Amino acid sequence: MDKKSHNNHSCHDHSAHTDKHKAGHHDHASAMTDPAMAKQMEKEMRIGFILSLLLTIPIVLYSSLGQKILGVNLPAPLPVSLAFPDGGVNLLSLLLASLVVFWPGWIFISGSYYALKKRTLDMSVLIATGVLAAYIYSFAMTIFAGLKGETFFEAAAMLVTFVLFGHWMEMRSRRGTSDALRALFDLVPPQAKVIRNNLEIVIPSSEIRHNDIVIIKPGDKIPVDGIITEGETAIDESLITGESIPLSKKTGDKVIGGSVNQTGFIKFRAMQIGSETVLAQIIKMVETAQNSKAPGQRIADKAAGWLVVLAIGSGLAAFFGWYFYGGASLFTALTFAISAVVIACPDALGLATPTVVAVGTGIGAKHNILIKDAATLENASKINAIVIDKTGTLTEGKPKVTDISAHNGFSEEEVLRYEANVEAGSNHPLAKAILDEAKKRAVMPSKPMEKFESFAGSGIKAQVNGKVILAGKEKLLKDSGVDILAGSEIIKKLVEEGKTLSLLAVDGIFAGLIAAADTIKPTAKRAISELKLMGIEVVMITGDHIKVAEAVGGELGIEKYHAEVLPSDKAGHVQRLQGEGKFVAMVGDGINDAPALAQANIGIAIGAGTDVAKETGNIVLMKSDPLDIVAAIMLSKATVRKMKQNLFWAAIYNVLAIPVAAGVFYNSLGWQLRPEISALLMSVSSIIVATNAVLLKRIEPKLKEISNTAANNIL
Repeated sequence: MDKKSHNNHSCHDHSAHTDKHKAGHHDHASAMTDPAMAKQMEKEMRIGFILSLLLTIPIVLYSSLGQKILGVNLPAPLPVSLAFPDGGVNLLSLLLASLVVFWPGWIFISGSYYALKKRTLDMSVLIATGVLAAYIYSFAMTIFAGLKGETFFEAAAMLVTFVLFGHWMEMRSRRGTSDALRALFDLVPPQAKVIRNNLEIVIPSSEIRHNDIVIIKPGDKIPVDGIITEGETAIDESLITGESIPLSKKTGDKVIGGSVNQTGFIKFRAMQIGSETVLAQIIKMVETAQNSKAPGQRIADKAAGWLVVLAIGSGLAAFFGWYFYGGASLFTALTFAISAVVIACPDALGLATPTVVAVGTGIGAKHNILIKDAATLENASKINAIVIDKTGTLTEGKPKVTDISAHNGFSEEEVLRYEANVEAGSNHPLAKAILDEAKKRAVMPSKPMEKFESFAGSGIKAQVNGKVILAGKEKLLKDSGVDILAGSEIIKKLVEEGKTLSLLAVDGIFAGLIAAADTIKPTAKRAISELKLMGIEVVMITGDHIKVAEAVGGELGIEKYHAEVLPSDKAGHVQRLQGEGKFVAMVGDGINDAPALAQANIGIAIGAGTDVAKETGNIVLMKSDPLDIVAAIMLSKATVRKMKQNLFWAAIYNVLAIPVAAGVFYNSLGWQLRPEISALLMSVSSIIVATNAVLLKRIEPKLKEISNTAANNIL
């Protein structure tokens, strides 16, 4: 976001700062996602506020406000004389007020200059107008002989002080929302050990090059993404992927920068470095989201622009109305005018949604929910229909052995051993599931198979330890003359459950079967239930057989599903729901889901899925947990509530405050707001908005409860 896009909030422009920080001060949102810049900006604003406060206190104490309202009676700074009939009070106030206005308050004057240079009227113009009007009037009263009247140096000084305090509080709230982001920055180790020219050397992680061999010991953080070339280990990827259990890694497996090596010694080849890494992409996504504008913010920006005109207009109207028509003194007229200008600064309106967006995206990142922009964060609350891909989203995405049935005197162990024998070396998902089960049960294969013969789409035939083994579909065994009557009932039952079967025959005798299925994720059922409670229509979509869809849909409580859907047709199903007036989200993890993700109003990509899916999605769920769909929508709804609360407060505050400050009720009710009180109220409104945004964090216990549920189900 550049200066132009930020002109409705440019009283945050700190143009007088050094060139190093100049760009960041003109764009708080961008700079606040940079930890070093955010910290520096907050420090400078804090120092500016403290300086202004220390200089303002004596001004207030010596003013009529301090004497009449606070009851303070300080000795005159100088002896009372003809030269200083007030004992030098005005002179001291002039000196201190000058320091406040032209030192910490310079950011508003300079911001006003840049705004006027661009022919725009923004909040820095309002603040500068209020400050300089109070200061110049009081300066004239103090310096020029013959002029008499009350000064309000305290108004100018208090205005600067209160606004600086409000901006400091805003920065604190915004910087506090980036805890998760800063934690991600800290995941990259400062140094790494690499092999170059056959020598092990230690270099800064930022200097790692493509194809460098990186050496990792137990306890080391992984600096970049790469492929293991040597060794085995367990790696904790929880801070990046949300996966609570350390993952076993071996040669050929991918490692992610920012994860922590736990047990083994490994070497890996650097494949993605710098901005190419998964961690860098996550950081970029969060930064982009925090700097983007929600649809509600665009409305607020337009309203704020009109309020600037209204404020200056109200100030002028108050002055001319009171001075020329109301018969008020110059001092009184100026008091009303300055108060109207000061209190109408739409600072709170400018903060209403950006602070909430910053907090919301920060919370999402903390809980492994990456939201690409503010519009998505806001619009996800509108979802009333959701299309969910089955494989890899509601299910694990890979089959597992669920049943082993032995017949005709064979044992389950024998069935599994023979199946593992003939499936060895196959890349078929079912074969892999059988081999994994054999490994899990420590069932060692028999002697190597001989006379191997494959029947495309049907099964295999081989000889093991002198026995002829036949494994595959029911049709293969029947065509080979094998009587499978003994298993007919269990076969029928498992087929109805949507499971994939491999039948086994040994020397022409039916020995048994193994059933496998893509197992449902532990949290999927609760996720569907929670979505329904939200009033969201759930539709499952899959390329699998109708029987599989029926089985999964029945277990999860999904009434609407589409089976045997081609990848090219998935987007069409989303489009049909949109044609019914639904605001549709699509959840998927594969390349074939990308068109549907793009077609949907909100695309939600599962983090363990393909890069294409993640690029197409508006929201990325790093943990690949269906419950995070619920968490993302809950976060969006809570964010929108905070946006509405902030916008309402900011709008009502301005509507009610301007007439009071302009003196509309002065004659009838005696209501009057001095400029310094107006400054305080304006600053308070900004603090209320920023604080209310931070209160969005109260959604975190609910999100943690969801995460804990997922973890417990896994464990």
